This record gives sequence, C-alpha cells and structure tokens, in this order.
Amino acid sequence: MLNTFTSYQLITKDISKSLDRIEQQPVVDRDTKYYLANITKVKSIDDFVNNDRLFKYAMKAYGLEDMDYAKAFMVKALKEGVSDPNSFANKLTDKRYAEFVAAFNFAANGADATIYNKTQQMVTKNYATQAAIAGLDPNSAYVKGETTYYLANITKVKSIDDLMSNNRLYTYALASFGLDAATQDKDLIKRVLQGGVRDPDSVANKMTDKTYAALASAFNFEANGENATTIVSAQQPTVDKYMRQTLEEDAGNTNQGVRLALYFDRKAPTITSWYDVLADTALASVVRTALGLPDSFATANIDKQAQLFEQKLDISDFSDPEKLGKFLTRFTSMYEINNPTSSAVSSVSVLFSQPITVGISTDLMMAMQKLRF
Repeated sequence: MLNTFTSYQLITKDISKSLDRIEQQPVVDRDTKYYLANITKVKSIDDFVNNDRLFKYAMKAYGLEDMDYAKAFMVKALKEGVSDPNSFANKLTDKRYAEFVAAFNFAANGADATIYNKTQQMVTKNYATQAAIAGLDPNSAYVKGETTYYLANITKVKSIDDLMSNNRLYTYALASFGLDAATQDKDLIKRVLQGGVRDPDSVANKMTDKTYAALASAFNFEANGENATTIVSAQQPTVDKYMRQTLEEDAGNTNQGVRLALYFDRKAPTITSWYDVLADTALASVVRTALGLPDSFATANIDKQAQLFEQKLDISDFSDPEKLGKFLTRFTSMYEINNPTSSAVSSVSVLFSQPITVGISTDLMMAMQKLRF
C-alpha cells in the first residue's frame, strides 16, 4: 500500500485525470447523467426534495450527504434563502448550508432557480426595470426587441473583449445597471470586469459607486472565464463539486489522511481566519497534525488554539499554491508517522519524502519497485 504522502501526490499531480477516473465510474456516470437531464425540470423546493435521487446527488456535492434525510430542515433553509443575513442558513455555523442554498436559490429566483444565470435572467430583469425608470414601457416593441437580441447572443460571448466589441450587447449590459455606454470610460469598465469581485481590493470593490461591483458580479469573467454567460450553479458547478467530493471519499476509503489533505487543499483558498479553521473539525485536525499537536488540544480554549496556530503558521500561506503544497507535504508526512500504512515504510524515511515536481519522485520509484506487475 502506498503511504499517505505518495498517495496524495499521485492524485494531485494531475487532478484532472484523477477526476476523470471518478467521472468514468459506472455508478457516478449514471447518476450524473440523470442529474443533468432532470435538474432543469425542478421548479420548486417541493419538486427538489421530493426527487430523492436529485436531492441526494446535490446534498453530496456540497458535503451534506449525512443530512439528506433531514428534509424538513433543508426545506426551512431553502425557503428562507441567503439574502437576509439572519436567515436560517446564514445563521448556521456550518457554511456548507449557505453555499447549498445559494446554489439552489429558490427563495430569490423562484421557478428559475435551477436555470438561473446572472448574465441572462438577472440582467434582462434589470433592463426592464431600468427601462421603466427611464419612462419606457418594458413591454414595448423596442425593449422586447433588444432583450430578444441580447438573449440570442449573450451566450456566444466568451470573454470581456467579446462583450465590449459587440456594441449592442455592451450597451444593453451597461443599461441594465443604469450606466450609459456612450459616456462611460471603456478602459475603466474593462478594468472593472477584469478585476471581478473576489478580491476586496479589486477596482470594482474599491469604487464608492457599488453599481460597478454589481456589473462585475453579473459578468463575472474573472471567476468563471469563458463560462461566465452560461454558468448555472445548480448544474455543472454542482456536478464538479460532486466529482471532487467523490474523489475525496474514494481516497478516504484507503487512507483518511489523503482525504483530509485533499479536503484542506480544496478549502484552503476560502480560509480567512484561524476561527474558520477551528469551526471545521477536519481543517483543524489537519493543522493540529501538521504542528504535531495531540487531539486533546482540541479541547483547549478556542482563543488559545487560534493564538497558537497564529504563532506557528502564516494563514496567508494557504492562498499561495507553493506554500500550501509544502504545508500539505508536512501534514501527510506527520499523518504517516502517526498512522503508518505499511511496516515497510519507516517513520523516519517519511520525513525525507519530497513533493513531486518534474518527472518521477524517488518516493514513487521506491513504491513502484515494491509493486508486482
């Protein structure tokens, strides 16, 4: 059996291939095809939770499969949505529920929840509102004609340049946010769209007028690339999450340390404070193991735990792929020492394992020599 470090490196060296292998599993392939063929038919919360196969697939995608029996609980979360900071999902400590509700946002988007794309449904709705504000009849031939053209062509747009080079689409897009394309600085709009809204210091987020942040959020090329005009949270993004969850679960069937490392790797970009880590038992376990702390440390005062983590590690390193890789090498090595997968691998030798960069690592070569073909 390959040790924790080697197993993790083999999976992450080419994560796309690892995910492809998961996608090709017969059960996964069958369930995914069913999900994509039927999720767009769901028009209400009742439709959703009453289709057990769809609901369980979606719950697993967000790591909530252990709660797929608690339908009344999930119905309450879905009904209240996430627009209100005091909604049921937003008040739960576990942020996976809010992520789930945001993806299947029936509270905000109603029957369109499973087909909702901001550049399509939200922008056209905004355009009708702005037309009314400007004194135009939203049902006039002109407004309807512009909307028909927009919907027929916006899905062909794959980049910021595509959008800005089509004057009719560009004018419609800005008008939906109350901006006049004729007077707006094109260079500024381009910088707004390029910066997106994920970075608090992006151009849009630093502007006093939040209209620009709303525009960047609707046409989110920075986050979604060429899929910005077609992406629907309830569809392919949910499938992608399902594949990743299944990959992690499969790894955990052989080695829980690998599953923890994969989970931490996935969650690392969202970590902004040590309290985020401490609120998630899996994340906290990884940090304790990497630091050589006993499980009993989890019972210490939470502020003391956060203080110690801060002294030992720089949380900003988790946003740096190279530094994150080194941290997870440390974790998988320490996990192997505490939970050896094979007596043939000594605890000391694990400490000298090196991450795979180019070619085949010495660790992998040694492991391959032990295999019988």
